[in-house]
Amino acid sequence: MSIVVIFFLLLFSFSGIVLNHRALFSSIDISRSLLPAEYSYKNWNNASVAGTLKINSDSIFIYGNIGIWLTDSNFTNFKTFDKGFEAGIDNKKVGKMIFTKNKELFAATYFGLFQYNFQKESWQKLSLPVHENRITDLFEKGDTLFVLTRSYLITKIGQNMQSLILPQPENYDNKIGLFKTLWVIHSGEIYGELGKIIVDLMGLVLVFLSVSGFIIFINKVILKKNNSAKNKKRLIQSVRWNLKWHNKIGWITTILLIITTLTGMFLRPPLLVAIAEAKVGKIPFSKLDTDNAWFDKLRKISYNSENQYFIIATSDGFYYSNDFFSSKLKRFDSQPPASVMGVTVFEQIDSSQYLIGSFEGLYIWNIETDFILDYITKQAYRPPLQKGPPVGLFLITAFSKDFKNQEIAFDYNFGAFNLNANSDFVKMPQVIENQFISLWNVSQEIHTGRIFQSILGIFYILVVPLVGFITLFILISGFIVWYKKY
Repeated sequence: MSIVVIFFLLLFSFSGIVLNHRALFSSIDISRSLLPAEYSYKNWNNASVAGTLKINSDSIFIYGNIGIWLTDSNFTNFKTFDKGFEAGIDNKKVGKMIFTKNKELFAATYFGLFQYNFQKESWQKLSLPVHENRITDLFEKGDTLFVLTRSYLITKIGQNMQSLILPQPENYDNKIGLFKTLWVIHSGEIYGELGKIIVDLMGLVLVFLSVSGFIIFINKVILKKNNSAKNKKRLIQSVRWNLKWHNKIGWITTILLIITTLTGMFLRPPLLVAIAEAKVGKIPFSKLDTDNAWFDKLRKISYNSENQYFIIATSDGFYYSNDFFSSKLKRFDSQPPASVMGVTVFEQIDSSQYLIGSFEGLYIWNIETDFILDYITKQAYRPPLQKGPPVGLFLITAFSKDFKNQEIAFDYNFGAFNLNANSDFVKMPQVIENQFISLWNVSQEIHTGRIFQSILGIFYILVVPLVGFITLFILISGFIVWYKKY
């Protein structure tokens, strides 16, 4: 059993270290041709597109995981527009672009806010008044640019930037999701960089225990066969050295290894279902112990000028403020379907209607009547009687009306499709299809077990819990054997 699980432990250990240090590995790319077929770009799938931005009649940006590309009104010619970004596709991924009334061009990325310098024809990174670099949304109101990170709202007027912690919501209980708590414990992020380094070391310890255990097993098998005295002496020395350090390092780190393994098991289905809705108190003196009620929860923001209030999409639902964030945020009585993985489309249609897209589909939400329409099937939305997986039939990553005024939706699996069925979206150019995938994203696919989906089908979701259970058995039984003997 231990031999079988070694392969997975090596993959999970190394991929986990990469996931803990995204910026460090952001310049390393991998060809999609080396991965299973479903990771190849086809028809603008795999979240290749996060949105489009039309700045004049014949200049349109299309952006997302593919970086930024400039095209014409017919989407026939494509030119890369990433000068100024650091090397590596991860550094070029863009979640939102905006062209202001003053003709300033901004891009929100995983690693900060960038402004385009038209004189130098290059992107330049702007310094933010917060330590958080991941930008989730941008919008303009009057002469103010609003920049939303996952925890803060930043206002930019001219060159001046100020950060704001949004007021807590009404009936706030100062608790946080158990999922988030286990997440930061598993990564070590709960105690900042030091915590992550400790978890990295646990990954390396798992590698050592796996390799040394395998060497011990193989050498004992060889010793049972006829060998020369010289070979036997060398093999016995190898077994003794590996066994000594296997035991010593193993018993010292057992508790930390069990915590890391156990928390990781609950971050993926099916065990995730058991904790998805649970909330717990914040762990004192940890990263979670903050007065910011919106820590790592902010996703999208908009301003309704007719009703004069802000609407904020968060991982906890949709809220609004009608006094410019002077009092507690109010939660809408009706909530549109929105995946816990985040809102990807948030567009105002008129004074009362919004287009909401996520991995649960694409919907029109009327904030005055509470009516919700499935915009793809054109049927009234009916909430499911029983809560299931946090995904729908359509995993919407983007929406655009910049192609011949057609309504184009982008699905993670299927790619681009026309909601009006009048004409297909343009074929994905080969130069964009050939875009690499970042080492960080490959590590994420490995660490979650999704990389095995092409082999195991839907049963890939069992990889993480099964490997976790076997690992726990090995750790606990190994400690018991060591304790009894030594």
